[in-house]
Amino acid sequence: MEQARVLTVNIGQRELNPHGKAESTGIHKRPIDEPVYVSAPGVSGSGLAGDFIGDPKHHGGDDQAVYIFAREDLDRWEQIKGRAFPNGSFGENLTTVGVDVNEALIGERWCIGDDLVLEVTSPRIPCTTFRGVISEPKWIKEFTADARPGTYFKVIAPGTIKAGDPIEVIHRPPHDVSISIVFRATTTDRSLNTKLQEAAEYLPPDLVQYAATAVVDKDPE
Repeated sequence: MEQARVLTVNIGQRELNPHGKAESTGIHKRPIDEPVYVSAPGVSGSGLAGDFIGDPKHHGGDDQAVYIFAREDLDRWEQIKGRAFPNGSFGENLTTVGVDVNEALIGERWCIGDDLVLEVTSPRIPCTTFRGVISEPKWIKEFTADARPGTYFKVIAPGTIKAGDPIEVIHRPPHDVSISIVFRATTTDRSLNTKLQEAAEYLPPDLVQYAATAVVDKDPE
């Protein structure tokens, strides 16, 4: 496998959104040559300076500060669909190579470049805007069945990054709950939902609540 690194840093500008409920979108991410500062955005917005979030109710904020998708998965979709998917075309902030973002564990930490430290929080859930941008009528169903959705991160230590920066996994938590498992637990395989309890201390509040509800539902009492 190639050295784990950032291929491109991708930024989205504000555009009209003909596909979803939000009037504007920043899903059309394009590679940028200049270094980009990444920090915790707070309750809304992107962690990348200059990146636009059009639906802050469902996207952005500290637990979704950075979205990462692997070039290897874009290549696979190109083969499946017989069309090109340039870096950033899935709305990802960072397109990476040499690291399996979908097998990253909830709470796992990555160091990118000299200073930036990110922590894995949750999978990306496909929305109608994503389907509209890809222009595939069954896209949400296909993307969900594939269960390789890419990964959201929160910012632990801010820093400036650029294309080519190395990625190093600097911490792996003591469980085996991966992004792919969380995605399947919340979409296609609800039998996995109790497993989320193993990573509860690292999950965002909405997923903690989901996992707790799943346990209650299975309680015979």
